Amino acid sequence: MGKVVAIANQKGGVGKTTTAVNLAAALGLLNKQVLIIDADPQGNASSGLGHKEGDIDGELYDLITGDRSIADVLIKEVSTNLDLIPSTVELVGAEIELVQKEDREFVLSKIINQIRDNYDYIFIDCLPSLGILTLNALTSADSVIVPAQCEIYSLEGLGKLKNTISLVQSELNANLKVEGIVLSMYDKRLRMANMVVETIKEILTDPIFETIIHRNSKIGEAPSTGKPILLYDISSKGATNFLNLAYEFLQNNDDEIEHLNVKTIKSKTAANK
Repeated sequence: MGKVVAIANQKGGVGKTTTAVNLAAALGLLNKQVLIIDADPQGNASSGLGHKEGDIDGELYDLITGDRSIADVLIKEVSTNLDLIPSTVELVGAEIELVQKEDREFVLSKIINQIRDNYDYIFIDCLPSLGILTLNALTSADSVIVPAQCEIYSLEGLGKLKNTISLVQSELNANLKVEGIVLSMYDKRLRMANMVVETIKEILTDPIFETIIHRNSKIGEAPSTGKPILLYDISSKGATNFLNLAYEFLQNNDDEIEHLNVKTIKSKTAANK
């Protein structure tokens, strides 16, 4: 049975979708079968994997309303061993649709359970807000990864998210764990960034990934090409960061790790270019 991981933070612009797309793609290259569910109406995870709104026929909204089957909306092999359930702005309507459904917090969980055994890991890219869609994601998940930007406002956002996770654990999903906090957009030249990293490590009791995602221009460029960073520029600092994050994630989950060199990764990614 695959592990379901929500990528969540109530604060926007912290690298949530970037983490979801690039961690999932890295795990795919490491021979894990992975699925991304784009649960954000902005559809950034979908477009970041090469599927913009105008190209999408069926999406997560259609699954929530029951208008389509999973087979109708699932996009196979958007990257090596990586599948996608996309979303568009139509997903905004799911907030209204879900309010009217019985057991509305568990609709996404029921969808995921139909295909859970097909994957090693399923990642849910959440909205940067607490609504019924985000609650569905947290209720569905075994764990949550929290991306946090290395700037002072992240500290306030992390506190609010911890309260939300505690609420979900007490009311909806007692088994939900914090997989770890991923520190992102780090620039070692900035005093503030270093201060935030040290403060987070001092005050938080939740697990923190040792791998830090550095600020890197290639990570910012990759979404416009519809490719994860490992397909866009394997030699970049950003690609190295996310590959190391994938290794650490697998180690934390006691999963088998296939260490790859750059030559092997290039050969694996060539078919997706």
